[in-house]
Amino acid sequence: MCGISGIYCYQADRSVDFALLKGMTDRIVHRGPDDEGYLLADVTSGKIYSYCGEDSPGELKGHMCLHQREDVAQLGFGFRRLPTLELHESGHQPMYDRELGLAIIFNGEIFNHHELREELQTKGYRFFSHSDTEVIIKAYHAWGEDALKRLNGMWAFAIWNIKARKLFCSRDRYGIKPFYYAIQEGVLYWGSEMKQLLLCPIPKTLNKAMIHRSLKINALMVYDDETYWQSVHCLLPGHKLIVQNGKIEISEYYHLDIENFEKNPISFDDAVQQYRELFLDSLKLQTRSDVEVAASLSGGMDSSAIVCSAKALLDYPMQTFSTYYDDDPALDERKWIARIAQHTGVNTHYIAPTAKNAIDWWDHATYLNDLPLASGFVSQYALMKSTHEQGIRVLLSGQGSDEISGGYRHATYRYYADLLRGLQFSRFYREIPAFMDKSISRSLGNIAKIWLSTFVPESRLYNLEFKAYRFEPFSDDFIDQANAQSSDGILSHIHDIEGSRLTNFLYNMMRNTSIQTLLHFEDRMSMGNSVEGRVPFLDHRLVDFVFSLPSEYKIKPPYRKVIHREAMKSCVPEAVAQRKDKGIFSSPFYSKWMRGELKPFVQEIIHSPQFRNRGIWNVTKIHDKWQGYLAGKDHNAEMLFNVIALEVWARQFM
Repeated sequence: MCGISGIYCYQADRSVDFALLKGMTDRIVHRGPDDEGYLLADVTSGKIYSYCGEDSPGELKGHMCLHQREDVAQLGFGFRRLPTLELHESGHQPMYDRELGLAIIFNGEIFNHHELREELQTKGYRFFSHSDTEVIIKAYHAWGEDALKRLNGMWAFAIWNIKARKLFCSRDRYGIKPFYYAIQEGVLYWGSEMKQLLLCPIPKTLNKAMIHRSLKINALMVYDDETYWQSVHCLLPGHKLIVQNGKIEISEYYHLDIENFEKNPISFDDAVQQYRELFLDSLKLQTRSDVEVAASLSGGMDSSAIVCSAKALLDYPMQTFSTYYDDDPALDERKWIARIAQHTGVNTHYIAPTAKNAIDWWDHATYLNDLPLASGFVSQYALMKSTHEQGIRVLLSGQGSDEISGGYRHATYRYYADLLRGLQFSRFYREIPAFMDKSISRSLGNIAKIWLSTFVPESRLYNLEFKAYRFEPFSDDFIDQANAQSSDGILSHIHDIEGSRLTNFLYNMMRNTSIQTLLHFEDRMSMGNSVEGRVPFLDHRLVDFVFSLPSEYKIKPPYRKVIHREAMKSCVPEAVAQRKDKGIFSSPFYSKWMRGELKPFVQEIIHSPQFRNRGIWNVTKIHDKWQGYLAGKDHNAEMLFNVIALEVWARQFM
């Protein structure tokens, strides 16, 4: 696991600025504090120059020189390493295979590298290391771009083919690992984090449409290939980028197969068995590591299934990490976590973040994230910080399960909408009581959302949320500028596909909304603390399978994620498997902190000259909504937090 950077002067008659490449690589030292390396390629002559860095182990410095300023090259690779596989120096990157004429920088893990290695050995390939990096090089040489279809893992990599003078870059199917790029005057710059590209000689023009969109709907913090900067883009999940003959080509190699959605004729019992087998095989692959593997544990079904199943795969006592809040019982899952710990015998670490922690960590967490923070950041930062302090480098999490199996409350609205659209009225009336609330107002709210989901397409629902659900904190001038930058519609990438409302909702969560943002936070908070996060529910075999199943295999009121519950109920305590009250991964910002310990922090920001002079805020409206919140009106709390988070970001990056 690591961080990468690169510069390719593919049209420009110039050489790589090594000082810039070094600066880009130094900016992500948190992603790989144990080793650094560089590679320069003279495209014309085919010469390759490899270097270690000051943070490289001593044995590398003994036979790999530091950079020599007189070397001239049009291509440069930079690398920072956090070793979790092949701890020996043979795992050093950039890796250059002289025999094959290929060089690579790679961030991620290829979980099926053992199987691929064996297959490649039968084809005559020789290996000098046990690293998955070398497996990618050989696989690319053997199968070309089709090698991507064989990889099971998470990755962002760049391969240089010396003979063909071809740069081949790729990002994994779901965007677990990041890849950002910018193009300016015939030069391609790329890296693992946006902050690296801000060092490059590119326009620093704000993408105001993106800022507007993401503040109003946090799930759109990561959206299509856009970033907060107009000139900086992310390589989309399941895409490849090729540079050859002075041209750049970006294309898709993987997408969710819409044609097969809900078309699998398998019985529910057989589906449960296959789900279990696929999940356990994914977990078996993702517990492969040359360092200790631990897990986050929340007390819900996802993390509990991981912990209960992974423990049997490890030959050492497993450690788990959990957060809770003394000042908010709704965010205290210790009684459920204790059941899992008793059931498995794992060694559980409890962390209780405070409001003071939130203030102390806010600036650094924002810097790591490259984006404004969401309210759950303090939980995630605390958990990753504790994991690092305990010497753990690999952490399993349940990210992705809700998106593929319908774990969100909004998924249930779509399920009931499908019943109405399918004229299954008797079933609707039979099942709707399970979704009603003791509160009449909340029950009426549920019915209203079901009604909207029935008659309003998914794309229009997002537009409705954007325009009407939250107050508008921006100035009129900023809104006009944001709209002008998004001529095709500010939410144009939300898709309406044929099929059920539920599957359409989940498809957008995987492709356009929730999961991309969640994976962004997962990567930055983990790698910011030099921890590698692994997400077994996002094995592509499992994802493709679950999307092929009928909607009713995912939701059966009062339960969501039915297929997951049934598949995992034999390995987790019964009480956990039957839970209906699992909340979201959050923190007490809205309910407690912003009215209490964080009140002076918030007021200092929104009343500061810096805030007023920012030129983007409707200051009067924000002050009015803040006073309403202090008076007990909670419905504006999230937007107020988002305003503060963006202002903190702006003070660092604008």
